[in-house]
Amino acid sequence: MSRFLQALKERVLVLDGAMGTMLQERGLAPGGCPEEMNLAAPDVVAAVHREYAQAGADIIVTNTFGGNRVKLGHYGLEHRVREINARAVELARSAAGEGFVSLSLGPTGRFLEPVGDAGFDEMVEVFGEQVRAAVDAGADLLSCETFLDIRELRAAVVACREFSELPIIAQMTFDDGGRTVLGTPPEAAAVTLEGLGVDVIGSNCGLGPEGIVALLEKMRAVCHLPLISQANAGLPQLVDGQTVFPGTPEDMTAFHGRMIALGVRVIGGCCGTTPTHIHAMRAALQGRDQSWTPPPRRLFLSSRGAVVPVGGTAPCAVIGERINPTGKKAYSAELREGKTGYIRREAQEQTAAGAALLDINCGAPGVDEPAALERAVFAVAGVAAAPLVLDSSDPLALERALKAVDGKVLINSVSGEEKSLRAVLPLARKYGAAVIGLALDAEGIPATAEGRVAIARKILQAAQQAGLPACDVVIDGLVLTVSAEQKGAPETLRTLRQVKSELGLATVLGVSNISYGLPSRIILSSAFFAMALEAGLDLAIINPKEERMMDSFRAAMVLLGRDVRAEEFIAHYSGVTAPLAVPLAEGGAGIRDRLATAIIEGDREGVAALVDQAFAEGLEAMTISNEGLLPGLEEIGRRFGAKQIFLPQVMLSAETMHAAFARIKERMPGEMGPRLGRILMATVEGDIHDIGKNIVCTLLENHGFEVIDLGKNVPAERIVSVARERQVDAVGLSALMTTTLAQMEHTLQRLRDEGIKAFTLVGGAVVTEEYAARIGADLYGGDAMAAVEKIKRLLIK
Repeated sequence: MSRFLQALKERVLVLDGAMGTMLQERGLAPGGCPEEMNLAAPDVVAAVHREYAQAGADIIVTNTFGGNRVKLGHYGLEHRVREINARAVELARSAAGEGFVSLSLGPTGRFLEPVGDAGFDEMVEVFGEQVRAAVDAGADLLSCETFLDIRELRAAVVACREFSELPIIAQMTFDDGGRTVLGTPPEAAAVTLEGLGVDVIGSNCGLGPEGIVALLEKMRAVCHLPLISQANAGLPQLVDGQTVFPGTPEDMTAFHGRMIALGVRVIGGCCGTTPTHIHAMRAALQGRDQSWTPPPRRLFLSSRGAVVPVGGTAPCAVIGERINPTGKKAYSAELREGKTGYIRREAQEQTAAGAALLDINCGAPGVDEPAALERAVFAVAGVAAAPLVLDSSDPLALERALKAVDGKVLINSVSGEEKSLRAVLPLARKYGAAVIGLALDAEGIPATAEGRVAIARKILQAAQQAGLPACDVVIDGLVLTVSAEQKGAPETLRTLRQVKSELGLATVLGVSNISYGLPSRIILSSAFFAMALEAGLDLAIINPKEERMMDSFRAAMVLLGRDVRAEEFIAHYSGVTAPLAVPLAEGGAGIRDRLATAIIEGDREGVAALVDQAFAEGLEAMTISNEGLLPGLEEIGRRFGAKQIFLPQVMLSAETMHAAFARIKERMPGEMGPRLGRILMATVEGDIHDIGKNIVCTLLENHGFEVIDLGKNVPAERIVSVARERQVDAVGLSALMTTTLAQMEHTLQRLRDEGIKAFTLVGGAVVTEEYAARIGADLYGGDAMAAVEKIKRLLIK
């Protein structure tokens, strides 16, 4: 065990505070590269580290938050990654003494596919470059901080594991609504990160201590790991034109008791915290009982936005079985053609019918299974929140899909054969997945429950040797059709009971196999389903659109006491539940409604054909856009505002809109849909962050605006010049850093001084509505969709 992990068991460790603001006070220019100071001004960086060490910090974090090649590339420093990170470790070590040095890894600013254009392997190598440098320089641990995208954080953690054996801290940043900008709640983040094998999880930045402790309480409910709290010094306020973090050193200690009880083993500070704050946080730990016993580990599966408990006291979860080409010629044909329409429809219909998880199988003759399974993962993630079950016997397909997923998935499956164990278990360990273990081996399916349990025990032992916890193994007791083997059903039920009583593992069955080859199959299947539930079934692979199966399932959950107070049963059968959204118009088969539905569902593949059909029915380009496409995007905006969907779904719909407009242009050159106004967009000088601005640009374009995107770090003079030259209707400015807010105000003043008669919109993580009003902006864009709607109201008469 590492010295760091041993220390975690003994006491709560204190991590240092903000680095960026400390460097700015010591000469870092607005918009300058903090990491370059490791080389250009090492004495300044080392002095900051010493101040934190003297204040009582046990962990000194390197000045490498933006030390990856993508971020450094903005300053022309991408070729100095190793030099900058190695020097950063040396500087931190010079101040840490007997304390610990942690390499800071921050996000690249790029989104991974399919939301963005970055590949998973590419991101692993980007972060791996930093990790290798830190390991060679003698870092004690690795700290992934301030991540917004769970897939990017997965890549960072995989890099940490692949290129080092150092302990890993992993943190995400959440908004005051309790989710990341891409829709991940703390519970889903915790499940995913625990599966990947990190050592400490938590949250930093974004919120003050009260907000962070609320997030950590949710994480604790689904994980057993030590937690870390790295709160801001309160929420930023604008005072005399300057961004101020109002949290006092005493404020930062107000939740120490709750945090220690939760299992927070590392407490530090983020934006606005100084050595004075860290000293107070250290002092407040003195004399407290810091002991903590981790709770038992349990199995949860996750997607980007949802968590499903498995086993124990959790109710049985339904796995939708319909995304499988067996006996489905149309689906098999789509797989060969590289299409995903069937997959998306089934994902939506099965989750609407009650599936908590979705099994995805793309194995069919003539299909490139690795590519198809990756496409299927992306397609399902765009339309459904359910965690996935990856159903493939091809290790290459499994690994490609595991790189594509957003959460902790279930691999279906591994058997007791050595070849299977060697191929699948390392993948599950590397990518943080659970596995279904089939109770069979090279000799087939044992006839008795005892034989099947023996194979299950072998799979469990192999999984634990590979580094998987016991709870991440789910045993399939195997269902034999009663038309061929009538004695098989009782043995399967005995297998369920013995797996749970002897091995303590969760169980799964492909329930409908029981009735194959017999008439009125649903009668047998539903009866057997109820019997299996009584025997302790935890996961059921069924067709959730079979009402009789779901009736048996819901009734059994009540009768077995697993649907507490019959809440799920009542919600389903009382008729009180409502659909996510009412239809856009009556007569949903009309082409306008079908176009809108394509936008809502993100049907990039099918929208071009619908545009062609609309033209064939005599609709003009403007009508297609205004009465078909735009209503769909407006519905997406409504759902986004209501937090029914999140940024990945918004971006998918925007891309579908783009595909529709591209088809209109092909059919009628010069007609890209309505041009509602010309908008200039830019990130202000000194700020190199542009994710939020890029999202707004995409949505504006797909709502019919012409967008002039000047990029990031744009001087006020260029913004004024282009605004005048192109006679824009509105100017949108973005800033993510508190240090560049003053530049936003300066740019607005220059626009006014030069007589530019355009509406102005400001937004970004550090921009508040109060600040927007104070500097004279016409509009405040709190989020991407809000920004678009406000511009539409101003410019569309």
